[in-house]
Amino acid sequence: MNEFCQFTRSEIDAKQNLLQTALKGNSQAQKDYSSIIQKHAELLRRCRQQNWLQDQAIWLRMYSCDARAGTIDEVLDRIVNKGYNEVYVEVFADSQVLLPPNANPTPWDSVIKLQGAENVDLLAETIKKGHQRGLKVYAWLFTMNFGYAYAQRSDRQAVLARNGKGETSLAVVDDQSQAFIDPYNSQAQQDYYQLVQEILKRQPDGILFDYVRYPRGTGSRSAVGEVKDLWVYGTASRNALLNRATNNKGRALLDRYVTQGFITQEDVNAVDKLYPDEGSPMWQGRIPPENEMKEPLSVRFQRLKNEIWYFAVAHAAQGVVSFLTNAAALAQNRGIPAGAVFFPDGNQPVGEKGFDSRLQAWDRFPTSLEWHPMSYAVCEQSNCIIEQVKIVINAAAPQTKVIPALAGQWGRTYNRRPSLEDQMRAIRVGLPRVTAVSHFAFSWQESEFDKERRFCQN
Repeated sequence: MNEFCQFTRSEIDAKQNLLQTALKGNSQAQKDYSSIIQKHAELLRRCRQQNWLQDQAIWLRMYSCDARAGTIDEVLDRIVNKGYNEVYVEVFADSQVLLPPNANPTPWDSVIKLQGAENVDLLAETIKKGHQRGLKVYAWLFTMNFGYAYAQRSDRQAVLARNGKGETSLAVVDDQSQAFIDPYNSQAQQDYYQLVQEILKRQPDGILFDYVRYPRGTGSRSAVGEVKDLWVYGTASRNALLNRATNNKGRALLDRYVTQGFITQEDVNAVDKLYPDEGSPMWQGRIPPENEMKEPLSVRFQRLKNEIWYFAVAHAAQGVVSFLTNAAALAQNRGIPAGAVFFPDGNQPVGEKGFDSRLQAWDRFPTSLEWHPMSYAVCEQSNCIIEQVKIVINAAAPQTKVIPALAGQWGRTYNRRPSLEDQMRAIRVGLPRVTAVSHFAFSWQESEFDKERRFCQN
């Protein structure tokens, strides 16, 4: 095996030939195939133990056609051949779940559409066959993006996130396929946590939450700079925001702010008159100056105007963090590791008071999670990728495992990114704390095979 624990061509061919013969019913080939799988699992385990990179994972999308005999075996064999000892299997994306059609209690359709495969449990099979090959199998699922088909349901319209113009994310995201939910909505929580529980019944080795954020618009909509840009206008999110007020003045001011999209000096004055027995307008975390009510109205207004904006942003961001934390706890309570997938630049300030519209406050994600930064920077070298990972490592607690997700291909530059080998060598030199990485994606590395699987060819 080479420095990346990849198998030689002769070993790969021998295993593939045995699989093809075994699928034709040859009992000796079936025994020999089982033996070579075990041998490769042991070789891979030893190689990884001795390697600086303890874990090398790959992101895998499953298709309905994978229910055909031998397909999962071939997919996992190809993954092992390339030195991977972990696989992140997509179990929820684009309004589809990787559950058997006949055992799917969620509001989403099953990935499996193949006639006669209504009881096939692709996730359970992949976990079992992965373990036979020495692979850890993680379940990878979208989080706040529930998908276009979900957004078309008449009984789920209140679940969708809305901005101050009454729009859902379908009006904002270019491809119109991303439907983001209001994380404060109890129906959204119920639907999602039910899905997570179903996935966890299959006992994956871990679970990864992706799309832990709000949508990213294009152009000027890629940043938020005023309250009506925020996705806090769903009924649940708006009520939760108002309930963060700790006195009547605070609630009345927040209500005016969300309704109008701004507050004026007159609003502050009007709220003072409405509740003359109360002091300063108050909400969670607000600590006003001791003598604020004695200050000139203009001074108080400027302070409140600033603070109320940052409070609304914090409320929106907290919805994301809480939704993730509660979903991850379902796994952690069973002793299953959980991780969050995010963009290192998904939480950055924009301009004087604006923020990236995704409001992906990953630096406030639980430190008990694995952190999987999508380190996809493009500068035709590895240095900008290393810088992205460094930002995350510097923000992470010492006990938090940081596992960078790298984009690219083996042996060649791809989409203006260096080869995976070059990226990993740069990580080894520049970031010695990192002992695990993942590669996006299997479909990039095996594009022809991926196409065959998607359309049931061969």
